[in-house]
Amino acid sequence: MLAREGKMALTAVWKRDSSGGSAHADWHRLVALVAPHRKILVAGFVSLIIGTGMTLVYPRLVGLLLDTVIAGKDLAGLNRVILVLLGVFAVQSVFNFARAYLFTKVGERVVTDLRQRLYEALSIQDIAFFDARRTGELISRLASDTAVLQNTVTANVSMLMRFGLQAVGGVAILIYTSPRLTAVMMAVVPVVVLAAVLYGRRVRKLSKDVQDALATSSEIAEETLSNIRTVRSFVRESWEQQRYREATEDAYEKALKRTRTTAMFGAVVMYASSAAVALVLWYGGRMVVSGELSAGLLTSFVLYTLMVAISLGTLTSLQADFMKALGASERVFDLIDRRPGVTNPPDPVVPRDALGDVTFADVTFAYPTRAEETVLDRVSFTLLRGEVVALVGPSGAGKSTVASLIPRFYDPQEGAVFFDGRDLRTLDVAWLRQQVGAVAQEPVLFAGTIAENIAYGRLHARREEIENAARAANAHAFVSGFPDGYETLVGERGIRLSGGQKQRIAIARALLKDPKVLILDEATSALDSESEYLVQEALERLMHGRTTLIIAHRLSTVRAANRVVVLDRGRVVQEGTHQELLARPGLYQRLVERQFDAENSLAGDTALPSG
Repeated sequence: MLAREGKMALTAVWKRDSSGGSAHADWHRLVALVAPHRKILVAGFVSLIIGTGMTLVYPRLVGLLLDTVIAGKDLAGLNRVILVLLGVFAVQSVFNFARAYLFTKVGERVVTDLRQRLYEALSIQDIAFFDARRTGELISRLASDTAVLQNTVTANVSMLMRFGLQAVGGVAILIYTSPRLTAVMMAVVPVVVLAAVLYGRRVRKLSKDVQDALATSSEIAEETLSNIRTVRSFVRESWEQQRYREATEDAYEKALKRTRTTAMFGAVVMYASSAAVALVLWYGGRMVVSGELSAGLLTSFVLYTLMVAISLGTLTSLQADFMKALGASERVFDLIDRRPGVTNPPDPVVPRDALGDVTFADVTFAYPTRAEETVLDRVSFTLLRGEVVALVGPSGAGKSTVASLIPRFYDPQEGAVFFDGRDLRTLDVAWLRQQVGAVAQEPVLFAGTIAENIAYGRLHARREEIENAARAANAHAFVSGFPDGYETLVGERGIRLSGGQKQRIAIARALLKDPKVLILDEATSALDSESEYLVQEALERLMHGRTTLIIAHRLSTVRAANRVVVLDRGRVVQEGTHQELLARPGLYQRLVERQFDAENSLAGDTALPSG
């Protein structure tokens, strides 16, 4: 019942024009989030009625005080009226507290649920979604937009119902006291209503513009701070400061425009309210002089008029916040409603066992953000269980794209990828990704402890299992050397560890996960010789018994592979063992020759062109 009344009140006071048809749906969904808490809301609504009722009593008591007590010089009556007033204020305070607490409690719960739903919706989106959006924008939606909604569904909804009821009750009492005087007072209401309609349409657009501008500035800040080393190395602090300054100035100008509109609207409403009081005093004074109205009733009427004026002024000022909330809710629900491009099939297959065979069959793929550019063109090859296959090719050949298709981060536009003979699109996505592990050139660690990072592959692993994985990854020795051991914090992106240490933690994490298929993006290419030896030794343990795809940049890695697949411009141009391809004229032979030329010109540089 309360949810329905709240929705009606919102719709009545802030009815959108036909161009904003989504507003009704957004408010309906916000109200639906409130429905599970209806018992608390009913208690809050009862408190609201009692508290507002007490507020509506005291102007009449003041009039009674003037007409009977003071006029009759009745000191005992004065004491009684004052005691009643104190009692009214006490009851009003208790129930106002209950109303504010209960409504705010529900509002906080609703916004917390909404934040959680938004984060869950973001976390399940396909990788293409994140390719097309900046992290800063999404963080802004998660923080700023939900903060706007938080203010609206907590304090503002409570104020809306309180002052709405107070305005309706006040007008009813005014009509009962003097219909003629009420008609005079109500003459200014059309002005307020017209101003509210025009203001609502204007401020909604301005509020959306402000939120978008703030999101842009958040994007710049997040991007700059997360890449601060690159900024410093290119001495671009001033450039980035200027970019952020321009973005925040843009947000400031738009906020100023919104503030100007709000202030102008407030001035119009304040003048209309003051004019209403002036008209009441003028016409009511004439009625008192003619004997049609007592001085006490006129005083009560003026107090009720002020109460109604304040209530209407508050209600109309709340409109700005509700318009902000409309824009924020539109963006939040758009993200919540977005269905990821890569999803589980209606009846996903969860095989009992995983063997580790992977087959690419005529796979054609283009990234959704660059749909016109074909990255893989009818690619076909097979990874047999337990086999080590090196993927070689110049930069931009499509090697990393192949690696992204195996755990089904994307779906090909044509052809299919098979795991143990089953199309990936028929398998349970979570099960599939559990079978695939990866160690990249630049491993990503979370800003927690070493133990937490290793256990990310299996959250409920015992400390003994974590340490065993670290030993197998040649990490236990250096971890034990830290004062806090496995509880050492690695910092954001593992910044407190060296490159070799990060690699070994990533290998330990992959070992603990125990995948059937392993993807290695040449994990030793950026390391010194000592770290390379330790990491390579750990990788050999990790690769044992697993199907392994190596994105190869070094000849030593290629030699260790059972087969080599050579990609060029999104196509498989050669396939065979290292020796077979070396003896055959073609791209692979040229890549090897280029590597030897590099070795001759730069001692110790043994890298193939990367991609």
